[in-house]
Parts: sequence; C-alpha cells; structure tokens
Amino acid sequence: MSLSHLDAAGRARMVDVAGKPMTARSAVAEGAIRMSGAAFRLVAAGAAEKGDVLAISEIAGTLAAKRTAELIPLCHPLGLDHIEVTASLDESLPGIRVRAVTKAVGRTGVEMEALTAVSVALLTAYDMVKAADRGMEIHGVRLLEKTGGAHGDWQRGATDDA
Repeated sequence: MSLSHLDAAGRARMVDVAGKPMTARSAVAEGAIRMSGAAFRLVAAGAAEKGDVLAISEIAGTLAAKRTAELIPLCHPLGLDHIEVTASLDESLPGIRVRAVTKAVGRTGVEMEALTAVSVALLTAYDMVKAADRGMEIHGVRLLEKTGGAHGDWQRGATDDA
C-alpha cells in the first residue's frame, strides 16, 4: 500500500483528482467527551455560563466541516451538500457524544469533513465547560462509515480495508 499524499520523492502533495468521476459521497464519524458528574449536570441543566453547550457545539461542528480544507493542508476544498452534527448527553460516560454526517457529489471523499466536524464540536464543548472541569477527556473520534468513490463503501467492523 502506498500513501497517495506523497510523490515519488517522498514530498507531500495534494492528490490530483481532476480525472476522477463525480460520484455521490458520504461519511459518518463520531466521538465523545467525558466529564465529571457535576459538569455533566451543569450541561444537562443548560446552566453553563457560555450558553447551550449542545447547540453551540453542533453549530461549531457544522462550521468546521465547511472549513476543513483551511485546516488540513492537503485536503481538497469541497462544496458540501449536507452536514448534520448531533451532540447528545450520555449519562453513562458521563458526557457528550457527537455524531456527524457529511454528503457531497464530488471527486474526493468527505471523511475529513465529518471527522473535523466531530473534533471541533467536542473541542467547543470542552471550551464551554472547562471552568467546571478541566480534566475532561475527548476520546473515540473515528470514522464509522463512508460511501462512494473508487474504493467503494466502507463500514467500521465490516472490513479492515479502507
């Protein structure tokens, strides 16, 4: 297996996708943030000083997905057709789970946009709650599935090949 972002001399490069066909693409990613019980109750009660943690995290994740190419140097700028970021309370952590779905018709996948959405949504939650708990942990940021493209569909657990 070779890395597509390296040229023959080993230098980083943006992959040339000009010759690829336009296809429908989608990706789903997830992640979570664990926090203290007291911080969790603060978020659940809507009592965080900075506002509604879940709603603002979802908005931040949506904005991040749209700006992924500005953050990841070799990532292609994409016109996303759909972004859905959902932040929900999970008492079993305790904390917040974030899920992002991205879709586009294009020449390259939308996995990085989904992963960036989840990451920034979780960082936003951390920022909004850090006054109550600086020991929060972000974990499990991962791709769950992707569709479209030359490599076909992929689902976590279905195969180890991407």
